[in-house]
Amino acid sequence: MDFTTKLNQLIQHVDQAIDDLVPPHPGPHAGPARIHEAMRYSLQAGGKRLRPVLVLAAAELFGKPSASAPIPSPALSSQLSALSSSSAFPAAVAIECVHTYSLIHDDLPCMDNDDLRRGRPTAHKQFDEATALLAGDALLTHAFLLLATHYATDPRLATALVRELADAAGGSRLIGGQMQDLLSEKKSDATAGELEFIHLNKTAAMIEASLVSGGLIGGAAEADLAQLRLAGRHLGLTFQIIDDVLDATADSATLGKTAGKDAQADKTTYVKLHGIEAARRMAQEQTDLALAALRTLPGDPTFLIALTQAMTARAK
Repeated sequence: MDFTTKLNQLIQHVDQAIDDLVPPHPGPHAGPARIHEAMRYSLQAGGKRLRPVLVLAAAELFGKPSASAPIPSPALSSQLSALSSSSAFPAAVAIECVHTYSLIHDDLPCMDNDDLRRGRPTAHKQFDEATALLAGDALLTHAFLLLATHYATDPRLATALVRELADAAGGSRLIGGQMQDLLSEKKSDATAGELEFIHLNKTAAMIEASLVSGGLIGGAAEADLAQLRLAGRHLGLTFQIIDDVLDATADSATLGKTAGKDAQADKTTYVKLHGIEAARRMAQEQTDLALAALRTLPGDPTFLIALTQAMTARAK
């Protein structure tokens, strides 16, 4: 099938998996319904679903088909047991849970203080600040519940997936990059090296983890996992550079979030340090490096190559 059809199919399957694997209502002693409502509000707001799609596509590259969605089931325990241990869907949902938690917290008044995310009010605007904070916490912990429970029949795989996601989301990577991003606001002497550190960790780490997790589920060899990680590194930088360009050139309706926030906060961005045209050239350079890594992989990386090229095209 063509790229757009397959992408839309995978996004639909991710949305189905989210609906299946995130509890819609609390069970006995599971806590107030409000927390599940807030979790689902942010998870089901849409978005590009880039990270879970990368998990599925990488797993498929190594022989784990993503042609059908998980079987719906009314209870979380039943949903988990209904899926085979080779399925990439729980890992894909776990990645999206962590990504969405990071967005909820990023939007809080103590961080970026944003009112719009994925085209709708941010979680703290829709609910309140405390509920948004707890929804983010719940999504983060639910991600590891999915990995630990679903892949329990393959302890080596479960351990590898937990380690990969915990490393990508921890204080040295995702959170460390976010911390450096905050420290770099209104910093007049920020360097290109500091900027790269921010986004190799704040953005690229989770994209690396997505590709590597799919590879782990597919049984990829160590050399292929290293190439997936390299592709994720360059793809993550591409994604961030393009986001910086779009923040400076697109409107809020197109972005689904408040446009111009980077300049307003005087953030250190690729556009601020290098200018729009140079940033576009850098995005293309990072794309070319990602493509080179993907082309070394076995199987048919056509879909992953097309997805990488489509990301660069957003800023043209």
